[in-house]
Order: sequence, then C-alpha cells, then structure tokens
Amino acid sequence: MSTPEPYEVYAIRYATSPYRMRFHNCLFCHGKDVHEAPMPMDFFVWVIRNRQRIIVIDTGSRDWKCTQRGHEFIRCPTKGLEAIGIDPASVEDVIITHMHWDHAGNIDKFINAKVHLQVAEMRNVTSQDMGIPALNNFFLVDDVCTVVKRLFEGSVTFHEKSSEIAPGVSIHEVGGHSAGMQVVRVYTRRGWVVLASDASHFYVNFQQNNPFPVLYNFQDTVRGYQTCLSLADSPDHVIPGHDPLVLKRYPAVSSSLEGDVVRLDVDPTAD
Repeated sequence: MSTPEPYEVYAIRYATSPYRMRFHNCLFCHGKDVHEAPMPMDFFVWVIRNRQRIIVIDTGSRDWKCTQRGHEFIRCPTKGLEAIGIDPASVEDVIITHMHWDHAGNIDKFINAKVHLQVAEMRNVTSQDMGIPALNNFFLVDDVCTVVKRLFEGSVTFHEKSSEIAPGVSIHEVGGHSAGMQVVRVYTRRGWVVLASDASHFYVNFQQNNPFPVLYNFQDTVRGYQTCLSLADSPDHVIPGHDPLVLKRYPAVSSSLEGDVVRLDVDPTAD
C-alpha cells in the first residue's frame, strides 16, 4: 500500500468557558482542594486538508445555544474556516464525532457536504431516551432534525465501528462519552495523529484515566483512551477536544489568528 499524502490539520477555536473548575471537567478529584483548581475549557472544530481534499470535523454550536449554556461565543465556526481560506460550501465531507449541541450545530451551512456519523449515535438521538430531559439535555433537536433532513436528501453516510473516509483518514467508534462517539485518525508529516474530540476533553482525562463527568458508558470511555493511544504514533499525537493547552502547545497559523487557530500536523512547541 502506498503512503498517503500527508494532511495539514487545524484546530479552530470558536468559544471558551474561562471560569470552569477542575471538578467540572474530571470525574475524580484527588488531593487537597484539587477540585477548587481553575480549569478553563475551549471549544473547537477541526480541519484536515491536502491537495486532494478538505474534510471538516465537527461543526460547533450556534451562538445562542453557547451563550444560553453560560459559555463565551467567539465567532461562528464557519468564520474560522474562512479565516484559513475555506468556503464551507466547498467542503465535500463533514465528520460529526457525536451529536452533542457543541459539535453538530451548523451542519446546514455545509450545503454540499456528505455527513459522516456512526449508526449508534443516530439511533440514540432518535430513541425513546430523548423524551427524558436529563438525557436530551446534551443535544439540540434542531441539529437532529437537520441530520434527518440531510438523510432524506441522500447526503448522510452512516458507519459502524471503523471506516476509511479517504486515504490517510479513518474514523473509529469508541463510544463512552456519547453512544456513537467516534475519533478521527489522520496521516500527517509527523505521523499518525488522532483527533479525540470528546473521547477525551482534556489531556488529563486520558493521561490519568479520569473521565469528563458527562458519560454514556464509563467502561467504554476508559477503553476509548486506550484506543486513541493505540491509533496514534505517541501520546503527543492524541489531541483532546476541549483543552486550552492545545493552543499553547501548537503553533498559530498566523499572528492574526494566534490564540484561535493552530496547526496540529507539526510537532508541539511546548509541553
């Protein structure tokens, strides 16, 4: 098998939650007052591209939904794409790692894209469980309806377990955080990178087997950390889904986008 052309990989921040504490983000708090420690959270979408294709991973949130839940909205994720020269209408593939409100909020803006989703995720968001407020709280019915509409239009591809989306890009179901949580493995010039999304919100989640408190299945969450590590070339090649440290460890695309858009296909510049 020939080696695929490496992809550039971008993390694009669209919102932040600066006042969160450690107990908001880790199921287990150990040590004196560790639960009191500040632990901000950022919100991202991701882009992978080479000369053949552009693939967007997750579509972020609507502004009103983000602010309604107490987070600070920075810009529409599509504006972040445009800042690195990508027209959402030109994107042919969108991978939705899971259907939570902060990851599937702007699918309708990618008018020409095929949407890639796990069967288990779609089954969950259209199941009887969505009649229970404590369970549907993490989803937005408008996002689910958008996917159903796209399904009827023939522009949704469902996957079970692992699939290759393109040479050098594959998706892998891990479950845990959500019923059909999937991660993305991508070939880059520094090797195989795994975009973990919410399979691990923060570095500390997978480094310490200390899950984020929102869980569909605890065992699958912890096993998912091992899957991410096995798919990546090293722990440094696993990119968590909400950690502000990502913006500190990787170089900005440009001085004007510093603090908002970084390259993940290059080696980290800081520990």
